[in-house]
Amino acid sequence: MSTTKDSPLKENLKSIGAGAVGGIASVLTGHPFDLVKVRLQSGHYSSMSAAVKSILSTSGPLGFYRGVVPPLVGVTPMFAVSFWGYDVGKNLVSSYYKGQESSTFSIGQISAAGFFSAIPTTLVAAPMERIKIVLQMHKEGEAKSMMTAVKEILASGGVRSLFKGSVATLARDGPGSALYFATYEIAKKELTKLTNAEDGKLSLFAVSTAGGLAGMSMWLVVFPVDTVKTRLQNTVGESITMKQAVQSIYKKGGMASFFPGLGPALLRSFPANAATFVGVELAHEFFKKF
Repeated sequence: MSTTKDSPLKENLKSIGAGAVGGIASVLTGHPFDLVKVRLQSGHYSSMSAAVKSILSTSGPLGFYRGVVPPLVGVTPMFAVSFWGYDVGKNLVSSYYKGQESSTFSIGQISAAGFFSAIPTTLVAAPMERIKIVLQMHKEGEAKSMMTAVKEILASGGVRSLFKGSVATLARDGPGSALYFATYEIAKKELTKLTNAEDGKLSLFAVSTAGGLAGMSMWLVVFPVDTVKTRLQNTVGESITMKQAVQSIYKKGGMASFFPGLGPALLRSFPANAATFVGVELAHEFFKKF
């Protein structure tokens, strides 16, 4: 095991690789829940059970992985950039506070690093989620490939259409990432103490539980913004502003209309984010050998 400090390039590559591993684990674990969430947010079904029954009856169990290709294809850059951005954010915060170690960061300092991670991530996340939502929302039994969806989106408004919902994505992921990483770091630290893990030794219980809690806390706060983002991105050939999307959603049923699909989102968030951080932490442990 290497005891010397890695070069900046090597550190960045390790952050990118660990983020990619965590992202793949997250998508494979959480996509079925995400599909149901999107269907509910778009008003296709009145309840989670109705959505699940419809998907099973028309497409079988594999129907829950409709639209999984875009996030899997985009998961490497999206999660890699997110965790790389978080590490860069921690370095920036550390530099600002004259070399303070990240292990001693306050909640505010961790949150600042987390918020920074969302800025570069949005450039990757927005178009990938746009494609995913268009795929998830096509009619049951209708075949549509990822490339077909991309062509349809580009034909409706060019490259700009592919990035529809980017502002809403950043509005969701900025504060969401701040809360996400702050919750994870604090919960992992406290849970590691409870498990009496040796200093420096990885506690998978602490990591997975903290990751799950981080995901749930994030979604509870940013879910209304995610609903607006889904409304913006679930359009081809239609141009609406964020204000119009908010007004359209509110007219359907007031504030409650911003929370359809919250149940599936929360059900998804715990296992998916537990898997994410376990993947990231195990990848980092593996990379320490090199």
